[in-house]
Amino acid sequence: MSELPLPPVTRQLGASGIEVSPIAWGMWRLAENGRTAAEAARLVHAALDAGITFLDTADIYGFNGSGGFGDAEALLGEVLAAEPGLRSRMVLATKGGIMPPLPYDQSAAYLRKAIDASLTRLKTDSVELWQIHRPDILAHPQEVARVLDDAVAAGKIRTLGVSNFTQAQTAALNHFLGHKLVSTQPEISPLRIDCFENGELDQAMMLDLTPLAWSPLGGGRLAKPESARDNAICAALDKVAGEAGVSRSVAAYSWLMVHPAGIIPIIGSQQVERIAEGAAALKVRWTRTDWYAVLVAARGVPLP
Repeated sequence: MSELPLPPVTRQLGASGIEVSPIAWGMWRLAENGRTAAEAARLVHAALDAGITFLDTADIYGFNGSGGFGDAEALLGEVLAAEPGLRSRMVLATKGGIMPPLPYDQSAAYLRKAIDASLTRLKTDSVELWQIHRPDILAHPQEVARVLDDAVAAGKIRTLGVSNFTQAQTAALNHFLGHKLVSTQPEISPLRIDCFENGELDQAMMLDLTPLAWSPLGGGRLAKPESARDNAICAALDKVAGEAGVSRSVAAYSWLMVHPAGIIPIIGSQQVERIAEGAAALKVRWTRTDWYAVLVAARGVPLP
């Protein structure tokens, strides 16, 4: 039975020329539980030492409904201030465009402030990737594009991406941008396979967007399956995980990475061991038969 190719050691971020690791680490929960800068630094080192150089955060990370906006960025900024040498070892991505208590705000005035505020919290002059976190339906994409292009021209941002955008929203923004998008960040996991069949990944390949998969483990449901469908997916993953000698989580990451769009799963764990083990996904071999077995279990019905 023919095996599918292993993922490359590095991937290019869109057409930017920026090389990133084929798996990323996300900091959604970095600022939880009173984590100190020293504790956060251990996690950053765990990722970098495992070869995970692509780090993803957002200004909303840390917000608990009443406070904490910007806390994850600020904590990472403390880590970088204490160890400036770490900055050159990472490709840093962040996101903005959500402003509590409003749902979303991508007005020109707000976006300019949000970009500058993120850089201040992160204690860096620029980030390699800045993404609009969720689309603001009340913002004209031409106005949004103008602000983002200005930020790139000013050297504050190297590349641009979107998160949770529809295909039409992605196409509209990209149309008006001078500096074209390099990434898109939807929710993708063996439990959420919409993008495999609804055209999102096809658009990503057409526009040369690198897909970044948030919640690649289905928000923890792959560890604790809740339904017959969940259990069927886990069984299909476990077959390959057992043969490769890796955890189910690692098998799930590798399942996404096989796709020709070059999906980069974002590890959400804030535990050193779970971050480090993610690198093993680069060595997991899939056959077409095993890969499609996971997809069929996720669909819940046979393929046509």
